[in-house]
Amino acid sequence: MLEHGGGLLRAAAEYGIPAGDWLDLSTGVNPNGWPVPPLSADSWLRLPQNHDGLEAAAAEYYGSDKLLAVAGSQPAIQLLPRLRAPCRVGMLALCYAEHPHHWQKRGHQLLRLSPEELAAGIDQLDVVLLCNPNNPTGDRFDPALLENWRQRLAARGGWLVVDEAFLDAAPEDSMLPHIGKPGLIVLRSIGKFFGLAGARAGFVFGWPELLNALAEELGPWTVAGPAREVVKLALQDTEWQQSMKSKLQRDSARLQRCLERHGLPPAGGCELFQWSPHANSLSTHRYLAGRGILTRYFESTPSLRFGLPKTDQDWVRLEQALTDWRRL
Repeated sequence: MLEHGGGLLRAAAEYGIPAGDWLDLSTGVNPNGWPVPPLSADSWLRLPQNHDGLEAAAAEYYGSDKLLAVAGSQPAIQLLPRLRAPCRVGMLALCYAEHPHHWQKRGHQLLRLSPEELAAGIDQLDVVLLCNPNNPTGDRFDPALLENWRQRLAARGGWLVVDEAFLDAAPEDSMLPHIGKPGLIVLRSIGKFFGLAGARAGFVFGWPELLNALAEELGPWTVAGPAREVVKLALQDTEWQQSMKSKLQRDSARLQRCLERHGLPPAGGCELFQWSPHANSLSTHRYLAGRGILTRYFESTPSLRFGLPKTDQDWVRLEQALTDWRRL
């Protein structure tokens, strides 16, 4: 099993701090998520219904109806490598670990590259997989550049797979306007921007044959009924979405300034997290954990990812812990 953020119960046991006393900044999930109302009894008592309006709401929100609802991005991440014969797959050296894990597991040749190396090697690759913005480094890729890459890959039967899990607050960078063109696959998540990680819901966008192949592998009822109801309502709440985009932009800038003040200047980030490479990242991670503040530590490139605090009290708590850390 790969390690991910959000391991709060394990941290609570390791550090002897009750789970309810932690400030969890390890996940990059919006801490002020969409307010879930009481759900209908039918969503719990009936099998999920495919004509409940979820797909229509998603098509309106994302601007494309070439989609398949899935239980978060994870099923697609695991299945896509099965739909190609072993080939050459390029992705960033540091990215969301589930992607390289499953492509390598299925026998594909993985090339872990810098953004510059990736751009230079497009014509020697069969699949390019990117998170945009990248998790955790925050690297962003212009849609015009990605469209050029898609064309070059598709000319040889290749794929461009773009995981846009953190892109809701900056939709102008999305590849969704290009969906339907050969070789383009886009993954979207409900968990991050909407703060509905527990719903386990997301969407795959692509061409009909690909979506049909994924649906055949997944089988029926991939998204639970209560999750379908909640996600549909969240996707339709345009007032909340616009307000939240502005809030996340403000909070992300605030977090960046906070880390800079305390000697942890971010090298990248997005509206939902900041990424700070630092030689003493592990000791910093452990110090903050001892204060009940959980961050995401990356060993391969010693660094920390900080999600957003939720309340004013949480911001003060982070500021005080970082102040005390610098005095050591």
